[in-house]
Amino acid sequence: MSNAKDTAVHFMTIDPGHFHAALVQKSMYPGVSRRADVFAPLGPDLVAHLNRIAAFNSRPGNPTGWELEVHASDDFFDRMVRNPPGNVVIFSGRNREKIDYIQRSTDAGLNVLADKPWILKSSDLPKLETALEEADRRGLVAYDIMTERFEVTSQLQRALVNDADTFGEVVKGSPEEPAVYMESVHYLKKVVAGAMNIRPAWFFDNTQQGEGLNDVGTHLVDLVQWTLFPDEALEYRTDTAVLAAQRWPTIISESDFRAVTNAPGFPEALSGNVNDGHLEYYCNTLVSYTLRGIHTQLNVIWDWEAASGAGDSHYAVYRGTRSKIEVRQTRQDGFRPELYVVPHAAGSHAHVLAAVERKIAAMNGEFQGVEVEDRGREIHVTIPDALRVGHEAHFAHVTERFLEYLRDRSKLPAWERPNMLAKYFVTTTGTELSRKRRPSPAPRIAKS
Repeated sequence: MSNAKDTAVHFMTIDPGHFHAALVQKSMYPGVSRRADVFAPLGPDLVAHLNRIAAFNSRPGNPTGWELEVHASDDFFDRMVRNPPGNVVIFSGRNREKIDYIQRSTDAGLNVLADKPWILKSSDLPKLETALEEADRRGLVAYDIMTERFEVTSQLQRALVNDADTFGEVVKGSPEEPAVYMESVHYLKKVVAGAMNIRPAWFFDNTQQGEGLNDVGTHLVDLVQWTLFPDEALEYRTDTAVLAAQRWPTIISESDFRAVTNAPGFPEALSGNVNDGHLEYYCNTLVSYTLRGIHTQLNVIWDWEAASGAGDSHYAVYRGTRSKIEVRQTRQDGFRPELYVVPHAAGSHAHVLAAVERKIAAMNGEFQGVEVEDRGREIHVTIPDALRVGHEAHFAHVTERFLEYLRDRSKLPAWERPNMLAKYFVTTTGTELSRKRRPSPAPRIAKS
């Protein structure tokens, strides 16, 4: 169905193996049917998804009101595509088969809202391109769930990087001193929506889940493109070049594996990565690449468990001719992401400070309560709690944007399709390049 203006949007969730599928339905949306369908094999992934939706429906504050029709069978996708009860398919989990399901969905005239990553191998880029072209041809919306674009520190960082008086021009950098560096640390043991997140055992299968750059790295590559070249289309064949990459494992004991999966032990599929009773989980990647000649380095890390009071963390720095602009997340700041502008020379401090103050004042309508604090060597952009809504809330923001495009497809930016291809070229090519080098941990730049 290509036009949702006169028909209620109806969600169909496909094999929800990752908790992000449920987070799309943590909110209700105007114009979206409260009735939703779930197609999946009968098993723990499906049960966990239903429990999450039930918890949203029964929470004491602002409960949702979803009504689910569950279709549990091994031929779940064939059943859905033969006679779809809805017009939007939602994917999150089991990434190896995802692009094939997406292709079949657009071929069937269905809109797609899919969590990252869409592909794990560079050889699947043609499938991705074909699916996006088919969506364009049919007037469908096939949209990638890029939640980090809605994080307030990322939005403000983007605005300041694109303010010439504050930032100047981005430097080209070098492999040794990149113009852009990002470091993302996620944790395998964590709490989601108020409950311990039990991960399926297949999550630890790199052929199914992908590696660090495949997965979380998708967000980082997207942020670099979105920040440096806002509203510009990129051509991955000429605008990107992957230079180097390395990978290394996080070591997981069998007892920890059982605790986070509820599995009785390591499954046979993981036996090739089990040594001395520990799983070598290859989930960490460091990649260096250029984007239109701008040297970029991304460090994607999965640790076991965060320190008390901490959680997933994000560090990002862009270097310009006037200043560098950083998002940091440290113990000193209560583990919250904070935004800093660091002028390059003492003589330019007053100029940069005035520029930041002008830019922040100009954005007050969108970012109310944001202020500027001069700390001497650096400038702190302070963000009120009201604008810090958290990662889980960003899924509603992405879904609202998707629904906006669904109701009026002319609003879908033309750059989304080529930039998706550029993004997945970097993540797949970088992952494949990392496997050609002996595993070795990369140094971390961000300090807690």
